[in-house]
Amino acid sequence: MKSALVKTDFDFPGQKSVYHGKVRDVYNINDDLLVMIVTDRISAFDVVLPKGIPYKGQMLNQIAAKFLDATTDIVPNWKLATPDPMVTVGVQCQSFPVEMIVRGYLCGSAWRTYKSGVREICGVKIPDGMRENQRFPQPIITPTTKAEHGFHDEDISKEEILAQGLVSAEDYALLEKYTLAVFNRGTEMAAQRGLILVDTKYEFGKHDDKIYLIDEIHTPDSSRYFYAEGYQERFEKGEAQKQLSKEFVREWLMENGFQGKEGQAVPEMTDEIVAGISERYIELFENIVGEKFVKADNEDIISRIENNVIAYLTK
Repeated sequence: MKSALVKTDFDFPGQKSVYHGKVRDVYNINDDLLVMIVTDRISAFDVVLPKGIPYKGQMLNQIAAKFLDATTDIVPNWKLATPDPMVTVGVQCQSFPVEMIVRGYLCGSAWRTYKSGVREICGVKIPDGMRENQRFPQPIITPTTKAEHGFHDEDISKEEILAQGLVSAEDYALLEKYTLAVFNRGTEMAAQRGLILVDTKYEFGKHDDKIYLIDEIHTPDSSRYFYAEGYQERFEKGEAQKQLSKEFVREWLMENGFQGKEGQAVPEMTDEIVAGISERYIELFENIVGEKFVKADNEDIISRIENNVIAYLTK
C-alpha cells in the first residue's frame, strides 16, 4: 500500500504558528505568507477517518490551483505558488467570518430542508413545486457562518450578516458579485468536461484592504458535480443523478452504520477500501481537470515537502 500523509509537524523558516484542520495544515510564515499543506486525511460527517487516502491531497491541491489560476481575471486570489504537489503558498489574508455557498440546483441539504416544507433558505425564497435536483432559474447564494473549531457552520441570511456587522454592505456586495462570477466560470469549465457544477462554497479574505478569494475552489471535497449526460432523463424519471463528489464515501459509511452520531464506530478501512477510494479520487481528478493524473513520488513525502517548501521560502 502506498503511503499517505496524515500528519505534519514542520518547522519552516519564519514559522510563527500552525493550524491543523480536518484536511489542511496551514503554516503562518512571518504573519505574511501561508503554507497550506493538503494532507491525505479524509473527513465525512465532521469526523476525520482513521486512515489517509494516498494521492488525495495532491489531487485536491492541483484541482484548486487550476481553478484559482483560471479565475484571476475575476477576482485576485491568495495563491502565489505550488512548490510541491501537495502544497500551495500564498498571501495571508484576514478572512471574512462567513462562507459563500452558491447553489445552481436544488439538492443536498437544501433539498432536505425544502422537502420538510420550508420555502426560504438563508433568506432566499424558493418557489413551490420544485423537485429534487431541479435547476434554479438563477444560482442562489445561501451563506453560512464560519464555525470556530469544534462547532458546525450555521445557515445565515444576507440581512443577518449585515445586521450583525459580520461584513460591511459594500464588501458583501462585492462578495456576492465575485461568488456568482466565479461560479459561472466554474460552470462553463465543467460544461467543457461534460459536467454540471451543482453547488460549491467559496471563502474570501482581505489583504491590504482588498478582497481576495482564499482557500481552495471547485474540488470534489467542496463542490458537487453531476454528469451532464443523462441528467435530464434521470431528472424526469425522478432517479438519482450520477455524481462526482465524495458522496460515495458518505454512502459507504452509511451502508456500514456510520453517520457520525454518538456511539457509532467508523467501519474498518481495509487496504482494499482505501485503495478503492484513492482510485475514485483519481477518476474525479481526471474528469474535472481533463488531464491524466500523474502520481508524485510519495516514498518520503515529509522530506519532499520540507525540501520543496524551504527551497521556495529561502530563494
